[in-house]
Amino acid sequence: MLRPNENLVDVVYFDLRLKLQRSEISTSDRLVDTEIAALNGISRMPAREALLRLVSEGYLVGTTRGFAVRELSLEDISGLFEVRRQLEPRAAASAARDMSATVEEELTAAMMRIRRSFAGGDMRELAAANVDFRNAWLRAVRNRHMAATISRFMDYFQSVRLGTFADPSTAQQYLDGLSHIHEAFLAHDPLAVQDRMTLFMFAAEEAYLSVRRRQLEAAQMKPSSRRGKTGKGTA
Repeated sequence: MLRPNENLVDVVYFDLRLKLQRSEISTSDRLVDTEIAALNGISRMPAREALLRLVSEGYLVGTTRGFAVRELSLEDISGLFEVRRQLEPRAAASAARDMSATVEEELTAAMMRIRRSFAGGDMRELAAANVDFRNAWLRAVRNRHMAATISRFMDYFQSVRLGTFADPSTAQQYLDGLSHIHEAFLAHDPLAVQDRMTLFMFAAEEAYLSVRRRQLEAAQMKPSSRRGKTGKGTA
């Protein structure tokens, strides 16, 4: 239960945002303001305001039965990756130049978790560690507006990210690419980071498009159903 002195809207917003980042809320789930409010022991309005903020930022969409994770079209994926390729390689290069020892430690700790979860087949933990790896190097980006924009664009892909991890060959490609980026970060080599991040972006786009095509084909074969998002993993 939330404490009285906390900003209720912010607390619910950041909790839901973290769950979205870690793919703990799927496209089949429904987020209902009254349920979230009841779970946190608060009134309906702060929960609704937090959900509407996530809608305005592009993470959720409103439906007749609550709020749902935004599902991307193939055009959305290609368009978002075009923007990401303009921002992330250059931002990562600047992070490699300015990275502190503390950020290096956080980055390496996240990379170790990624390898462990990959070896153990724990895709949820892999997704969470991937977010921590991203957040670590973004902390070294001096332009905070750019870092915030990159973080948001990355998070739009949560509805398809777990699908890429589920494919062994794609997951291995992801692990290899991220390992090379990690090595370049530790070497404080901006040019290598920029080049490797660019290659990583192109490979990721192909993987995400492949997953989304399979999702769309499956949806055509069998109508999708959504279930209510209750206690576990909502707020």
